[in-house]
Amino acid sequence: MAVDSGSPVQIVMANDDHTFSLDEEALGALLLRPDVVHKKVVIVSVAGAFRKGKSFLLDFMLRYLRASDHLQPAEIHQGAWLGSDSQTLTGFHWRGGSDRDTTGILLWNEPFFRKLPNGDEVVVLVMDTQGAFDSQSTVKDCATVFALSTMISSVQVYNLSANIQEDDLQHLQLFTEYGRMALSSSAGKPFQKLLFLVRDWSFPYEAAYGLKGGESLLARRLEVSDKQHPELQQLRKHIRSCFEAIHCFLLPHPGLKVATNPQFDGRLSDIEPEFKARLVELMPFVLAPSKLVPKEINGRDLTAGELLEYFKVCPVLF
Repeated sequence: MAVDSGSPVQIVMANDDHTFSLDEEALGALLLRPDVVHKKVVIVSVAGAFRKGKSFLLDFMLRYLRASDHLQPAEIHQGAWLGSDSQTLTGFHWRGGSDRDTTGILLWNEPFFRKLPNGDEVVVLVMDTQGAFDSQSTVKDCATVFALSTMISSVQVYNLSANIQEDDLQHLQLFTEYGRMALSSSAGKPFQKLLFLVRDWSFPYEAAYGLKGGESLLARRLEVSDKQHPELQQLRKHIRSCFEAIHCFLLPHPGLKVATNPQFDGRLSDIEPEFKARLVELMPFVLAPSKLVPKEINGRDLTAGELLEYFKVCPVLF
């Protein structure tokens, strides 16, 4: 197993007056590295309500990215990247409990280099966002963080609890419209890849865990029919018009030890086997070289250096 390196760097700060500021120096220290600056960049972001396990999930992404550097495809497919049962989970800070833990937007400062099937070399960066709808954030705060992370990322993971509810779709519409207004000059669909990630899915008899069941659920939730109120039809059409690709994945509950033990430190022995099995399916779907999506603006892939300039423009838009 690869040795952990890197740390989370706060690149967008939430200020006390409900404005946001960019730490250009911290961001530039990563994006302007000589081995990074001229490479095309893939940004994978996780966003959604607070206290729903976003940072916990991101740390499994980091573990996958580190380990897949050194493993054969068959080993990755078998889940060897998960490591030993006693290995604790490190990376972005996470903890159990009911209060928010992440504020603003964080970027992991360890770049991961990958070669795409077409031969292009890209750098993969992982982003964590402040949870939405905590008691200290306004709706505008939540919309700003979600919209900004969606504008910056090439893959946005929308982390949901238990199901895709109508209010989840309404929030997504609000957040993406906020971002789309800022991108009014862009041609085509403003955002790239969206993955609805449903955590603690409890109805595997209706839709199986994993990608197949997720796509089935997504088709039902985003279906447009004449029987629906025009407002519901428009909501679904809006979401589809915003993203080039939309997918859904269903994750089971990780187990009571994860949810109720304040001493839980992420070791695999405390996590339910079904959850681990679905992680082994999920991570390659998001992070395998064939699935990576370079960040693009108006149909052109951005380098890391160009992404820095784009970052500088984005927060000003709000």
